[in-house]
Amino acid sequence: MKTTNINFIGNRKISLTFSGLLMVISILSLSVRGLEMGIDFTGGTLIEIAYPQATDLSVVRKTLSESGFAAATVQNFGSTRDVLIRLKPHDGVSSADLSNQVVEAVNKNSATPASLRRVEFVGPQVGDDLAEDGFLALLYSTIGILIYVAWRFEWKFSLGAVIATFHDVIVTLGVFSVFGLEFDLTVLAAILALIGYSLNDTIVVYDRIRENFRNLRKTSTEDIMNIAINVTLSRTIMTSFTVFLVLVSLFFLGGQVIHNFSIALLFGVVFGTYSSIFIASPMALILGISPEDLMIPVKEGADLDSRP
Repeated sequence: MKTTNINFIGNRKISLTFSGLLMVISILSLSVRGLEMGIDFTGGTLIEIAYPQATDLSVVRKTLSESGFAAATVQNFGSTRDVLIRLKPHDGVSSADLSNQVVEAVNKNSATPASLRRVEFVGPQVGDDLAEDGFLALLYSTIGILIYVAWRFEWKFSLGAVIATFHDVIVTLGVFSVFGLEFDLTVLAAILALIGYSLNDTIVVYDRIRENFRNLRKTSTEDIMNIAINVTLSRTIMTSFTVFLVLVSLFFLGGQVIHNFSIALLFGVVFGTYSSIFIASPMALILGISPEDLMIPVKEGADLDSRP
């Protein structure tokens, strides 16, 4: 099979400048605009209603939007007849009054009126706890990456992998901030999945670099890295393309409930693939990685052990 011969490492200044620009835009947007937090983090009201027969969620969403509840999240709950509606807090309106308004709205033009099953209020304290737990999950996963890659490879590789993963997370969050997309628990789950995906791609490249360091001792570090990236390029692209097709299907066919989840992973896969090629290895090179760092130490007196 023919192997590509692209000078990825030689063009690292271009890729790092582009990534730096994306990072600056993302951090500025996160600092100024922040994230559009969903009800999971802000608190709000959950209303469960039941229809006599299966109902079309798009009709329910349109009806609620026309009645002033455009930000409502609508999904099936258990069956196609049961619908769960999530609403953010409304100032000056109690949960009881809000639920009555919602039921009246969905039944306004409905031939088969829905009945109210239950109403629950999610306090902002729950949202604060979830946000804190989500941050801790990101922190612990990052520490785990540092320890794992440092143990398996070398600390310079470890920092390179963490920087690449951090880049993917920040830029993906920046997309949600810039476009004002809602950030909820499903998106947080997508971010955590992105960390694992990005790291896996990076480890594949690092593994080949380590192998080349030991086999191509007379080759420069840049050339060794280029060879490793080019050899694994077809695998990286095919894996990412396969995952991308699945996520596109989820985006168009999965419904509104996992819409933002699929968006987060779509961008995450693109940035994760990009960082594995253009960020992780150049960062390790900048940190001073060399073949000597991964050479197996020669045991003193090893030649004497074989003597009679």
